[in-house]
Amino acid sequence: MADSSDATVLERPLYSTGEAARLLQVPPQTLRRWLEGASVAGTFYPPVLRSEPTGIDAVTWGEFLEAGLLREYRLNRVPLQRMRPFIERARERLGVRYPLAHLRPAIDADKSLVWALQKEFPLEDKLRLVLARDDDRLQWAGPVERYFSKVEFDPVVVVARRVRPLGQASPVAIDPEVAFGLPQIRGIRTENIAESYYAGEGWEAIARTWGLSEEEARAAVSWEESLRLAA
Repeated sequence: MADSSDATVLERPLYSTGEAARLLQVPPQTLRRWLEGASVAGTFYPPVLRSEPTGIDAVTWGEFLEAGLLREYRLNRVPLQRMRPFIERARERLGVRYPLAHLRPAIDADKSLVWALQKEFPLEDKLRLVLARDDDRLQWAGPVERYFSKVEFDPVVVVARRVRPLGQASPVAIDPEVAFGLPQIRGIRTENIAESYYAGEGWEAIARTWGLSEEEARAAVSWEESLRLAA
């Protein structure tokens, strides 16, 4: 169970739906459907991440993290609506509003709780969070492993504190406590660094202007380019 300070971080509204979708590199209508549900051919499909529609455009840090995990599953091209019953029960069983934001091996080393929840609400193979190996040991599914490869968890508490969208080796970070949750390197927004590049400055000049290494400057531009390509 997260303490009150952890809950405050997860509950903090940081983005509009459009901005969150841009940073997650998913279509805005997809993220809106995960958060608010959608009507298709006269049938309403409830939200996947929220317990019910709120009509609120703001996306909290907890919702952003959970959407980041769903994004990894979206790459498998399976209907994520089928995850809703599992998430609802996980929310109830764990006693937290954002159960997917609390996932990490250190919380449930043998992954038995997640496995038990999956058995209550059978998920097709491509939607499972935990898989059984041939030796009967449990392991995180590929999308969860990809999620973990980008997320930094607080060493003491159980919530994700920071996302490194290009992987742990990259200096680009998304942190709710820094730069209003926008992508940054050492507190400097990547969009500002990239503006220097688009203005025609060379790498050495960009690094000098922002007090970064050339490697950091290149990482910032690489991230911003990925956003441009995904738009």
